[in-house]
Amino acid sequence: MENKNLVSITDYSKEEIFEILDLAADFEKNPNQNLLDNKVIATLFFEPSTRTRLSFESAISRLGGKYIGFTDASSSSVSKGESLKDTIMTVANYSDMIIMRHPIEGSARWASEVSRVPVVNAGDGANQHPTQTLLDLYSIRKTQGTLDNLDIFFVGDLKYGRTVHSLLQAMAMFNTTYHFISPKELRIPDEYKLFLDRKGLKYHEHREFDGIISDADIIYMTRIQRERFSDPMEYEKTKNSYVLKNGMLDNTKSNMKVLHPLPRVNEIDTDVDENEKAYYFTQALNGVYTRQAIITHILGLKK
Repeated sequence: MENKNLVSITDYSKEEIFEILDLAADFEKNPNQNLLDNKVIATLFFEPSTRTRLSFESAISRLGGKYIGFTDASSSSVSKGESLKDTIMTVANYSDMIIMRHPIEGSARWASEVSRVPVVNAGDGANQHPTQTLLDLYSIRKTQGTLDNLDIFFVGDLKYGRTVHSLLQAMAMFNTTYHFISPKELRIPDEYKLFLDRKGLKYHEHREFDGIISDADIIYMTRIQRERFSDPMEYEKTKNSYVLKNGMLDNTKSNMKVLHPLPRVNEIDTDVDENEKAYYFTQALNGVYTRQAIITHILGLKK
Protein backbone atom coordinates (compact mmCIF):
# COMPACT_ATOMS: atom_id res chain seq x y z
CA MET A 1 0.00 0.00 0.00
CA GLU A 2 3.08 2.26 -0.06
CA ASN A 3 2.48 5.71 -1.60
CA LYS A 4 -1.25 5.14 -1.94
CA ASN A 5 -3.45 8.22 -1.57
CA LEU A 6 -6.42 8.40 0.79
CA VAL A 7 -9.02 10.54 -0.95
CA SER A 8 -12.22 8.60 -0.28
CA ILE A 9 -12.95 5.88 2.26
CA THR A 10 -13.87 3.71 -0.73
CA ASP A 11 -10.19 3.79 -1.74
CA TYR A 12 -9.60 1.23 1.01
CA SER A 13 -10.80 -2.36 1.13
CA LYS A 14 -12.21 -3.92 4.29
CA GLU A 15 -8.86 -5.63 4.84
CA GLU A 16 -6.95 -2.35 4.54
CA ILE A 17 -9.34 -0.69 6.97
CA PHE A 18 -8.69 -3.44 9.53
CA GLU A 19 -4.94 -2.99 9.01
CA ILE A 20 -5.29 0.73 9.85
CA LEU A 21 -7.46 0.01 12.91
CA ASP A 22 -5.00 -2.58 14.20
CA LEU A 23 -2.13 -0.14 13.74
CA ALA A 24 -4.09 2.56 15.58
CA ALA A 25 -4.52 0.17 18.52
CA ASP A 26 -0.75 -0.32 18.54
CA PHE A 27 -0.16 3.43 18.56
CA GLU A 28 -2.64 3.87 21.39
CA LYS A 29 -0.45 1.58 23.50
CA ASN A 30 2.71 3.43 22.45
CA PRO A 31 2.07 6.75 20.65
CA ASN A 32 5.69 7.95 20.71
CA GLN A 33 7.53 6.04 17.98
CA ASN A 34 10.32 7.68 15.98
CA LEU A 35 9.18 6.50 12.55
CA LEU A 36 9.09 9.84 10.68
CA ASP A 37 12.68 10.86 11.29
CA ASN A 38 13.83 13.02 8.32
CA LYS A 39 10.27 13.10 6.90
CA VAL A 40 8.41 16.33 6.20
CA ILE A 41 4.60 16.34 6.02
CA ALA A 42 2.70 19.27 4.50
CA THR A 43 -0.60 20.24 6.13
CA LEU A 44 -2.54 22.49 3.75
CA PHE A 45 -5.76 23.74 5.33
CA PHE A 46 -7.65 25.96 2.91
CA GLU A 47 -10.49 26.22 5.44
CA PRO A 48 -10.45 26.33 9.26
CA SER A 49 -9.88 23.23 11.36
CA THR A 50 -9.06 22.52 14.98
CA ARG A 51 -9.23 18.79 15.72
CA THR A 52 -8.23 17.47 12.30
CA ARG A 53 -5.27 19.79 11.88
CA LEU A 54 -4.01 19.58 15.45
CA SER A 55 -4.43 15.81 15.69
CA PHE A 56 -2.47 15.38 12.44
CA GLU A 57 0.25 17.71 13.72
CA SER A 58 0.29 15.88 17.07
CA ALA A 59 0.52 12.55 15.22
CA ILE A 60 3.45 13.80 13.11
CA SER A 61 5.26 15.24 16.15
CA ARG A 62 4.83 12.03 18.18
CA LEU A 63 6.30 10.11 15.25
CA GLY A 64 9.39 12.33 15.19
CA GLY A 65 8.52 14.10 11.93
CA LYS A 66 8.27 17.73 10.90
CA TYR A 67 5.33 19.54 9.35
CA ILE A 68 4.99 22.60 7.16
CA GLY A 69 1.94 24.32 5.71
CA PHE A 70 -0.74 26.88 6.39
CA THR A 71 -3.96 27.10 8.38
CA ASP A 72 -5.89 29.45 6.13
CA ALA A 73 -5.88 30.06 2.37
CA SER A 74 -5.43 33.80 3.00
CA SER A 75 -1.94 33.11 4.35
CA SER A 76 -0.88 31.31 1.16
CA SER A 77 -0.29 32.32 -2.45
CA VAL A 78 -3.86 31.25 -3.21
CA SER A 79 -4.78 34.74 -2.04
CA LYS A 80 -2.67 36.04 -4.95
CA GLY A 81 -4.54 33.89 -7.45
CA GLU A 82 -2.33 30.80 -7.54
CA SER A 83 -4.15 27.70 -8.82
CA LEU A 84 -4.61 24.56 -6.73
CA LYS A 85 -2.48 22.64 -9.23
CA ASP A 86 0.44 25.01 -8.87
CA THR A 87 0.17 24.98 -5.08
CA ILE A 88 0.16 21.19 -4.92
CA MET A 89 2.98 20.71 -7.42
CA THR A 90 5.12 23.23 -5.53
CA VAL A 91 4.44 21.84 -2.05
CA ALA A 92 5.06 18.28 -3.29
CA ASN A 93 8.66 19.37 -3.92
CA TYR A 94 9.06 20.26 -0.25
CA SER A 95 7.39 17.28 1.43
CA ASP A 96 6.92 13.51 1.61
CA MET A 97 3.13 13.67 1.96
CA ILE A 98 0.38 16.29 1.61
CA ILE A 99 -2.57 16.43 3.99
CA MET A 100 -5.19 18.80 2.60
CA ARG A 101 -8.53 20.27 3.59
CA HIS A 102 -10.36 22.27 0.93
CA PRO A 103 -13.92 23.66 0.64
CA ILE A 104 -14.50 22.39 -2.92
CA GLU A 105 -15.77 18.86 -3.52
CA GLY A 106 -13.37 16.82 -5.63
CA SER A 107 -10.37 19.01 -4.82
CA ALA A 108 -8.53 16.21 -3.01
CA ARG A 109 -8.94 13.85 -5.96
CA TRP A 110 -7.60 16.51 -8.31
CA ALA A 111 -4.66 17.16 -5.97
CA SER A 112 -3.82 13.44 -5.86
CA GLU A 113 -3.69 13.35 -9.66
CA VAL A 114 -1.11 16.14 -9.94
CA SER A 115 0.98 15.41 -6.84
CA ARG A 116 4.09 13.26 -6.95
CA VAL A 117 3.74 12.47 -3.24
CA PRO A 118 0.77 10.84 -1.46
CA VAL A 119 -2.26 13.04 -0.73
CA VAL A 120 -4.54 12.52 2.26
CA ASN A 121 -7.97 14.14 2.14
CA ALA A 122 -8.70 15.97 5.40
CA GLY A 123 -12.13 17.02 4.11
CA ASP A 124 -13.30 18.33 0.73
CA GLY A 125 -16.47 20.38 0.98
CA ALA A 126 -19.56 18.30 1.74
CA ASN A 127 -18.04 15.27 0.02
CA GLN A 128 -15.64 13.08 2.04
CA HIS A 129 -13.66 13.05 5.28
CA PRO A 130 -11.99 9.62 5.23
CA THR A 131 -9.55 10.09 8.12
CA GLN A 132 -12.47 11.07 10.37
CA THR A 133 -14.22 7.92 9.15
CA LEU A 134 -11.30 5.73 10.15
CA LEU A 135 -11.14 7.23 13.63
CA ASP A 136 -14.93 6.78 13.88
CA LEU A 137 -14.57 3.13 12.89
CA TYR A 138 -11.81 2.74 15.48
CA SER A 139 -14.05 4.30 18.13
CA ILE A 140 -17.00 2.11 17.19
CA ARG A 141 -14.99 -1.11 17.17
CA LYS A 142 -13.28 -0.21 20.45
CA THR A 143 -16.56 0.50 22.26
CA GLN A 144 -18.75 -2.18 20.65
CA GLY A 145 -16.18 -4.92 20.14
CA THR A 146 -17.33 -5.30 16.51
CA LEU A 147 -18.34 -3.39 13.40
CA ASP A 148 -21.04 -5.89 12.47
CA ASN A 149 -24.79 -6.07 13.23
CA LEU A 150 -25.04 -2.56 14.69
CA ASP A 151 -27.81 0.04 14.66
CA ILE A 152 -26.40 3.49 13.94
CA PHE A 153 -28.50 6.63 14.37
CA PHE A 154 -27.26 9.62 12.37
CA VAL A 155 -28.74 12.87 13.69
CA GLY A 156 -28.71 16.42 12.31
CA ASP A 157 -27.16 17.63 9.07
CA LEU A 158 -27.23 14.60 6.81
CA LYS A 159 -27.27 16.60 3.58
CA TYR A 160 -23.98 18.46 3.92
CA GLY A 161 -22.35 16.28 6.59
CA ARG A 162 -19.26 14.78 4.94
CA THR A 163 -18.49 12.76 8.08
CA VAL A 164 -21.91 11.11 7.77
CA HIS A 165 -21.44 10.37 4.07
CA SER A 166 -18.03 8.79 4.60
CA LEU A 167 -19.03 6.73 7.65
CA LEU A 168 -22.18 5.50 5.94
CA GLN A 169 -20.13 4.17 3.03
CA ALA A 170 -17.60 2.50 5.32
CA MET A 171 -20.20 0.84 7.55
CA ALA A 172 -21.92 -0.49 4.42
CA MET A 173 -19.10 -3.05 4.33
CA PHE A 174 -20.78 -4.58 7.38
CA ASN A 175 -24.31 -5.64 8.28
CA THR A 176 -25.44 -2.23 9.50
CA THR A 177 -28.95 -0.88 10.08
CA TYR A 178 -29.16 2.89 9.58
CA HIS A 179 -31.55 5.41 11.13
CA PHE A 180 -31.52 8.91 9.62
CA ILE A 181 -32.93 11.69 11.80
CA SER A 182 -32.99 15.15 10.24
CA PRO A 183 -35.18 18.07 9.26
CA LYS A 184 -36.57 17.70 5.75
CA GLU A 185 -34.22 20.42 4.49
CA LEU A 186 -31.20 18.35 5.56
CA ARG A 187 -32.24 14.81 4.66
CA ILE A 188 -29.69 12.26 3.54
CA PRO A 189 -29.20 12.69 -0.24
CA ASP A 190 -30.93 10.17 -2.49
CA GLU A 191 -27.62 8.95 -3.88
CA TYR A 192 -26.73 7.46 -0.49
CA LYS A 193 -30.10 5.77 -0.13
CA LEU A 194 -29.66 4.24 -3.57
CA PHE A 195 -26.20 3.10 -2.50
CA LEU A 196 -27.69 1.31 0.52
CA ASP A 197 -30.45 -0.17 -1.63
CA ARG A 198 -27.82 -1.69 -3.90
CA LYS A 199 -26.06 -3.11 -0.85
CA GLY A 200 -29.33 -4.59 0.46
CA LEU A 201 -28.97 -2.75 3.78
CA LYS A 202 -31.85 -1.50 5.91
CA TYR A 203 -32.41 2.17 6.63
CA HIS A 204 -35.19 4.22 8.20
CA GLU A 205 -35.86 7.95 8.02
CA HIS A 206 -37.31 9.80 11.01
CA ARG A 207 -38.33 13.34 11.83
CA GLU A 208 -38.67 12.77 15.58
CA PHE A 209 -35.67 12.22 17.83
CA ASP A 210 -36.75 11.59 21.42
CA GLY A 211 -38.30 8.20 22.12
CA ILE A 212 -36.78 6.22 19.24
CA ILE A 213 -33.13 5.92 20.26
CA SER A 214 -33.53 2.97 22.63
CA ASP A 215 -32.40 0.59 19.86
CA ALA A 216 -29.23 2.53 19.10
CA ASP A 217 -25.73 1.08 19.49
CA ILE A 218 -24.24 4.35 18.25
CA ILE A 219 -25.83 7.81 18.18
CA TYR A 220 -23.82 9.94 15.77
CA MET A 221 -24.69 13.59 16.39
CA THR A 222 -23.77 16.34 13.94
CA ARG A 223 -24.00 20.10 14.08
CA ILE A 224 -26.03 22.12 11.60
CA GLN A 225 -23.21 23.67 9.57
CA ARG A 226 -23.68 27.39 9.10
CA GLU A 227 -20.87 27.52 6.51
CA ARG A 228 -22.70 25.16 4.14
CA PHE A 229 -25.80 27.39 3.90
CA SER A 230 -26.07 30.07 1.24
CA ASP A 231 -29.32 31.32 2.83
CA PRO A 232 -28.92 32.49 6.48
CA MET A 233 -32.67 32.15 7.05
CA GLU A 234 -32.55 28.46 6.14
CA TYR A 235 -29.77 27.99 8.71
CA GLU A 236 -31.70 29.83 11.43
CA LYS A 237 -34.76 27.70 10.72
CA THR A 238 -32.94 24.41 11.19
CA LYS A 239 -30.04 25.08 13.60
CA ASN A 240 -31.72 23.79 16.79
CA SER A 241 -33.73 20.98 15.25
CA TYR A 242 -32.35 18.28 17.55
CA VAL A 243 -30.72 18.65 20.95
CA LEU A 244 -29.54 15.58 22.89
CA LYS A 245 -30.16 15.89 26.62
CA ASN A 246 -28.83 13.70 29.40
CA GLY A 247 -32.26 12.39 30.43
CA MET A 248 -32.88 11.07 26.93
CA LEU A 249 -30.14 8.47 27.47
CA ASP A 250 -31.82 6.80 30.46
CA ASN A 251 -33.50 4.01 28.48
CA THR A 252 -30.75 3.41 25.93
CA LYS A 253 -28.59 0.28 25.69
CA SER A 254 -25.78 -0.10 28.22
CA ASN A 255 -23.24 -0.41 25.40
CA MET A 256 -24.53 2.63 23.52
CA LYS A 257 -22.08 5.47 22.86
CA VAL A 258 -22.66 9.02 21.64
CA LEU A 259 -20.23 10.12 18.94
CA HIS A 260 -19.80 13.56 17.39
CA PRO A 261 -17.10 14.70 14.93
CA LEU A 262 -17.07 18.10 16.72
CA PRO A 263 -17.15 21.06 16.98
CA ARG A 264 -20.32 21.07 19.02
CA VAL A 265 -22.68 24.03 19.01
CA ASN A 266 -26.04 23.35 20.80
CA GLU A 267 -26.87 19.85 19.59
CA ILE A 268 -25.53 18.08 22.71
CA ASP A 269 -26.25 19.60 26.10
CA THR A 270 -23.17 19.93 28.30
CA ASP A 271 -24.95 17.82 30.94
CA VAL A 272 -24.37 14.81 28.64
CA ASP A 273 -20.59 15.21 28.98
CA GLU A 274 -20.41 13.43 32.35
CA ASN A 275 -22.54 10.51 31.16
CA GLU A 276 -20.51 7.32 30.62
CA LYS A 277 -22.23 6.99 27.24
CA ALA A 278 -20.67 10.24 26.00
CA TYR A 279 -17.63 9.30 23.94
CA TYR A 280 -16.95 12.29 21.68
CA PHE A 281 -13.88 13.66 23.47
CA THR A 282 -12.23 10.24 23.58
CA GLN A 283 -13.25 9.88 19.93
CA ALA A 284 -11.24 13.04 19.19
CA LEU A 285 -8.23 11.58 21.02
CA ASN A 286 -8.52 8.44 18.92
CA GLY A 287 -7.88 10.69 15.94
CA VAL A 288 -4.19 10.98 16.88
CA TYR A 289 -3.65 7.21 16.93
CA THR A 290 -5.64 6.65 13.75
CA ARG A 291 -3.82 9.38 11.86
CA GLN A 292 -0.48 7.99 13.02
CA ALA A 293 -1.58 4.68 11.53
CA ILE A 294 -2.68 6.29 8.24
CA ILE A 295 0.56 8.23 7.75
CA THR A 296 2.92 5.36 8.55
CA HIS A 297 0.92 2.83 6.56
CA ILE A 298 0.77 4.99 3.43
CA LEU A 299 4.50 5.72 3.62
CA GLY A 300 5.26 2.02 4.14
CA LEU A 301 6.89 2.63 7.52
CA LYS A 302 4.77 0.25 9.56
CA LYS A 303 2.70 -2.81 8.68
